[in-house]
Amino acid sequence: MNYDFNAIEEKWQSYWGQNQTFKAENNSDKEKFYVLDMFPYPSGAGLHVGHPLGYIASDIYARYKRHKGYNVLHPQGYDSFGLPAEQYAIQTGQHPAITTAENIKTYRRQLDQLGFSFDWSREVRTSDPSYYKWTQWIFIQLFNSWYNKETNKAEDIETLIAVFKLAGNTGINAVCDDTTEEFTVADWSAYSDTDKQEILLKYRLTYLAESEVNWCPALGTVLANDEIINGVSERGGYPVIRKKMTQWSMRISAYAQRLLDGLGKIDWPQPLKDSQTNWIGRSQGASAIFNVNGHDAVIDVFTTRPDTIFGVSFMTLAPEHDLVAKITTDEQKAKVEAYIEATAKRSERDRMADVKTISGVFTGAFAEHPFTKEQVPIWIGDYVLAGYGTGAVMSVPCGDQRDYDFAKHFNIPIPNIFKGVDITEEAFADKEKVVITNSDFLDGLGQKEASKIAIQTLETLGQGEGKINYRLRDAVFSRQRYWGEPFPVYYVNGMPQMIAAEFLPITLPEVEKYLPTETGEPPLGNATVWAWDTKKNTIVSNDLINHKTVFPLELNTMPGWAGSSQYFNRYMDSQNENAIFSEEAINYWQDVDLYIGGSEHATGHLLYSRFWQKFMFDKGLVPKDEFAKKLINQGMITGTSAFVCKLGIQPGFDKEVAFSSNEINRLNHVFVSLSKFEELKGMPSLVIELEKQLSDFFLAKYDSKLTTFRIVLADSFTIHTDVSLVDSSNQLDIQGFKKWRPEYSEAEFITEEDGTFKVSREIEKMSKSKYNVVNPDAICEEYGADSLRLYEMFLGPLEQSKPWNTAGITGTHSFLKKLWRLFHSDAESSFLVSEEEPTKDAMKTLHKTIKKVEEDIETFSFNTSVSTFMICVNELSSQKCTSRGILEPLAILVSPYAPHIAEELWEKLGNIESVSTAPFPEFEPSYLVESAKEYPISFNGKMRFKLELPLALSKDEIEAAVMAHQKTKDQLQGRIPKKVIIVPGKIVNIVG
Repeated sequence: MNYDFNAIEEKWQSYWGQNQTFKAENNSDKEKFYVLDMFPYPSGAGLHVGHPLGYIASDIYARYKRHKGYNVLHPQGYDSFGLPAEQYAIQTGQHPAITTAENIKTYRRQLDQLGFSFDWSREVRTSDPSYYKWTQWIFIQLFNSWYNKETNKAEDIETLIAVFKLAGNTGINAVCDDTTEEFTVADWSAYSDTDKQEILLKYRLTYLAESEVNWCPALGTVLANDEIINGVSERGGYPVIRKKMTQWSMRISAYAQRLLDGLGKIDWPQPLKDSQTNWIGRSQGASAIFNVNGHDAVIDVFTTRPDTIFGVSFMTLAPEHDLVAKITTDEQKAKVEAYIEATAKRSERDRMADVKTISGVFTGAFAEHPFTKEQVPIWIGDYVLAGYGTGAVMSVPCGDQRDYDFAKHFNIPIPNIFKGVDITEEAFADKEKVVITNSDFLDGLGQKEASKIAIQTLETLGQGEGKINYRLRDAVFSRQRYWGEPFPVYYVNGMPQMIAAEFLPITLPEVEKYLPTETGEPPLGNATVWAWDTKKNTIVSNDLINHKTVFPLELNTMPGWAGSSQYFNRYMDSQNENAIFSEEAINYWQDVDLYIGGSEHATGHLLYSRFWQKFMFDKGLVPKDEFAKKLINQGMITGTSAFVCKLGIQPGFDKEVAFSSNEINRLNHVFVSLSKFEELKGMPSLVIELEKQLSDFFLAKYDSKLTTFRIVLADSFTIHTDVSLVDSSNQLDIQGFKKWRPEYSEAEFITEEDGTFKVSREIEKMSKSKYNVVNPDAICEEYGADSLRLYEMFLGPLEQSKPWNTAGITGTHSFLKKLWRLFHSDAESSFLVSEEEPTKDAMKTLHKTIKKVEEDIETFSFNTSVSTFMICVNELSSQKCTSRGILEPLAILVSPYAPHIAEELWEKLGNIESVSTAPFPEFEPSYLVESAKEYPISFNGKMRFKLELPLALSKDEIEAAVMAHQKTKDQLQGRIPKKVIIVPGKIVNIVG
């Protein structure tokens, strides 16, 4: 019977689905184990072979834990809101829901095809109203909460209102906006309802505020920092500018210290922890207040080096700082406005990364030094960001390299307050023992002592205080998109009101266009039925808005990370219509035991999810304040990209010739085969070596008397080509390339001498945009899912990146065929397993395999398990083992890695239940204890034969056994040896 992997895999995938083999119960006598993958965004391209890497690893572990007797939850779903589907809707007019459903169908087919043991009964889709109902619900809980610094947790907003009614806010120790003013009980009573709501917004954990955002005009939406690459949108490569907008924000900064502290109790990769630590950015120092001359305004700065305050020679504000417009003088206004406009075109990430460019403008205004009362000029510079700290810095050029470079560039005085220290030295800040001089009352002090006294003096003067600062900013939570969770918010007199939870979900309305409106409103501004009737508690036509009982709804939608910030909890009870999850479910599952996903989510999803989890813990909704005990970042599978070499060229003649735009375009569509490209690269000009292939096109169109024709090499570069158009010898299918890229249908191709066109190769991230993806469908069709699963694990350690090579999969496929033959008669190809007792050698092979595989799975060393399986099958084949006592546990061992073939063999062994229900084989050390040793028997140092003897024999017994052996007698031929050297357990050497 041949190994028909296609039929076998289809059979067992159908069986698992029909029998819900991997469905987990919300309560069980078994110990729970929750294995989770970061759920995928279902793109139109489907999966490539790089995507399943983490899924295979988690599936192996989930299956292993089932074998070990755990009740395993291993769910899957889809992060199905997102910008790509919306962009496709803009281009085609097709509703994103239709596109998303089609993409999910493809993903589900591919995931099932790979044999994953997901509990599909718990599937979630973030774009499903039954799911985002609970995302909206959590948003309402955040809106109705504030952060109490005394109790160090979130509390209900009603408790804050009660305090305001009794004592105002003077005694409240809460996280709130920096602009929050103090008020008394009498003030609170006198405030209008709108005034009170505005004040409460300064305390709520989700709130409306004007903030600087990354605005992409072409996409018509705000982008997160991680959605911008090199100053343009990751999606589409469109320009991004900085813009002030009123946005919903999440007060994640309230949890900054707890987010730091929590890293100490979770088993996550240290590099990821370091990323979050740096992103949160805790620093200790002081706030200092500089009064602005001629204005009723102050500049509040935070510094980690208050000891350097006497070195301040200028202030630098972020160009977006609120004070800039107010304090800029008339003489400087034009320059300042031009600079601000230019800065708006640079993303925050670019500004942070750019340490070489020095730019700024003087506002014309001055501040007063809090100690010396000297005049300090106020500049703006784009190296200061409005969203970090206070958006202002006290610039100390004698202590900071960037301040120094700025001061030198603009000829600003540079006072040196450090004795014996070169002020241009970048390492200055690391020297804690520098002595301060020429700085009034700090003279002669070291850094720590001087900082302490500087803070005390600021506090005495009322010009500042000691402070702990965090770089972590509140997270903008609004997006100007259609395809996202609608906010459960309507507006009365411009103030946000929450829709009662019992009327959720608020579902997306139908719109004709998915672009922003002509007046610049988000796409939901195109909806004609998008108003809230407070009497009927339902969505009604916009025509009914009367601002009495019918009010406008929020036009923004939530960001992509909204739905992924609590999906791991929803999986615990995903079909519950009455609650986000039941107490029974949350108290049983508690948290995620193993989470596998990419490190690129370190400061996005993983940080926001930890914030939401801590909030839900504060509200008593979850039992743990960290949602995942252990996290593993899988490496990526890279692809081998292919590049065609392209020239940008210009024609040159011995007299002036006019070229049409079409002809110039053709000149710049010249491709050169790899070896010729290497020869030409870097040459300033190229004499008519190319004339043979180009002259027919050009010279025929002009005066035939032209005798000089040369081509100036203006540029050279490479572009990706689809790897499917390149063969194993790196030869490009030119006609296929032209068909694939019609814009190059008339391009010229400079080939090798033999007429072939060669491309270059490079290992890169596997990506649709690089045209180097390998589709798992084709791999499964040719080799089977089990071969693919084994191969991806065999490539190398889970956490490391490794290159894909389709040719390599033949090795794991051959192994599976050999495994199949182990259970079948070679002669008749029929199933053949005997009931005979296993041999000692077979038991040794089995138990060393059990030991190694269990150790490997527990340490996530899946690649070495595959090698162990190969060794095991080779040894058992050599031993001609057919014993059920060996082959049955072997099927269980293989099952987590290659579940389809394991299920088939398990069934053939006569078992009725799925192999996934079988206990994991137990390792018995005694089978690896050697009871005998095969001694090499040497004569005068030369080994002549081997003899197996019990290890328990003494030296005398060993000698007696060897000397009595016939082969020894044959070697000695009656001679008496001078001596017999015996090393027990190692060698026997007969001398003489």
